[in-house]
Amino acid sequence: MSVSFRFEGELAVVTGGVRGIGRAIAEALAAAGAEVHVFDRDPPEDPADGLSAHPVDVADGASVAGAVAALPRAPALLVNNAGITRDRTLQKMSDEEWDAVIAVNLTGAFNMIRAVSPGMATAGRGRIVNITSINGLRGKFGQSNYSAAKAGLIGLTKTAARELGPKGITVNAVAPGMVLTDMARTLPEAFREQALRESVLDRLAEPGDIANTVLFLLSDAAAMITGQVIQVDGGQYL
Repeated sequence: MSVSFRFEGELAVVTGGVRGIGRAIAEALAAAGAEVHVFDRDPPEDPADGLSAHPVDVADGASVAGAVAALPRAPALLVNNAGITRDRTLQKMSDEEWDAVIAVNLTGAFNMIRAVSPGMATAGRGRIVNITSINGLRGKFGQSNYSAAKAGLIGLTKTAARELGPKGITVNAVAPGMVLTDMARTLPEAFREQALRESVLDRLAEPGDIANTVLFLLSDAAAMITGQVIQVDGGQYL
């Protein structure tokens, strides 16, 4: 891929960066010169070149605080990508399915922002990007927990942007539609066909499409953008 932005000397943290969208973001940041640390509950023993992997449960505030404190220096860049799904209709969803998704997808991002923002504030500069979803904007049948968490992440993004902006920290969100990750490719064809029918560009996004937008928001080219939600969905939600 061609690299449009450079991040030499920057330390970046990407949560859920072992596979899918998070992996594409982490690899793009490394290719652009950043020192990239991946926080994941089950990191690989042999991470991809240019990435340092750490076992971290983002839903556990103590786990997050310990991992951030152990970094070689305070991160300037944070991408909150970690997320899980436990799909089921409202009436059939268990307490565990609801709590697990909220804990990882929403509380995990809160824990990360709370842990890294003091170092960013001290430096007078920081960039945070949260990965939400168009389903946090519109809702999705069978995803009340996921949609609620992703909607909450938008509220967290805007509040953090207000609180941290005076300290030189921007906070934005990227809202993908369906993305052709390995997991999405294993879904029944009917799900991908439905998403494709919704797209006005007549194609579905690849992980690199999301990574490109994230790198823009992390770069100095986006220095005057904060508190925004950028949809990267091929017009799927119009």
